[in-house]
Amino acid sequence: MLTTTAASRRPEAMADVPGVCELPLTRAVVQYGDVHELDYPGGRIQDIGLAVVVEGRFASSVRAIDLGSAETKFLDLSSELVVLDWVYEPTLAHLRRLALDAAEERPAGARLERYCFDLALRVLARKGFTPLTRPTLLRLGYRDLCQDLDLHEGTAVRIATGGGRLVRVHLEYDDAALVFETSPAGPDPALETALRELFPGLPATRFGGDGSDGEHHRGYRVRFGVPVEFGEARRSLYRMRHGLSHLVARFEPDRFRAVDGLVSAFGERRTLDRLSFPGVAMGLGASVH
Repeated sequence: MLTTTAASRRPEAMADVPGVCELPLTRAVVQYGDVHELDYPGGRIQDIGLAVVVEGRFASSVRAIDLGSAETKFLDLSSELVVLDWVYEPTLAHLRRLALDAAEERPAGARLERYCFDLALRVLARKGFTPLTRPTLLRLGYRDLCQDLDLHEGTAVRIATGGGRLVRVHLEYDDAALVFETSPAGPDPALETALRELFPGLPATRFGGDGSDGEHHRGYRVRFGVPVEFGEARRSLYRMRHGLSHLVARFEPDRFRAVDGLVSAFGERRTLDRLSFPGVAMGLGASVH
């Protein structure tokens, strides 16, 4: 007669999966976003959503340094964990020293930011263009666009379309979709017309309601299609820049002339030019004038 020991039986009271990550994350280079950036859809302009975990025994509570802003973040990564790479112990020790100096108001803040951003670019260059790095690369490119057109706290472009309406445009990095958040007053016909003209061939849909069921109109979503290679991602970002520049020029011509003058004088921000992947052409066209 066969017998089964208690150790070999699956406990019926337990789930098949634990639902939490038990891997120590100290030294991990991780992505974060969405749930951690509720105040600013698209994230803050200083951050890039890529961070080094400086202390993280459990995924549900880690202390990390964003590699864009060099600011410390306290993150819960238990629901979605993306580890791009790992840094060496000496690298982590150097990061901690720079962060400590910056916290004590020594002249290390700018040095910490430079070191963090260079580290981010080295990680991205080493990993290449993959489904995991794609959201961060799109965020870096869109961040440049926002800094050129409308530098403020959020990674978004604000456009006044008239009649007291203000549109806020951020990018959904995972889906490569521009989100045009409007006021709850209802659909914006002028904006709809402009979107059809400036983004021809791309699906543009409303989201939210018409107010009849208590849900107010929230805006429009323009989908560019998820890029499968670095060159395609850069072309999508160029098309976004072209379309949003024309939107600003149409609805706020005086502001556009001022912004365009600065961009013409100092040049467009092109962070992605600092990355080179095999077989990728860098030239994407000139600025919108």
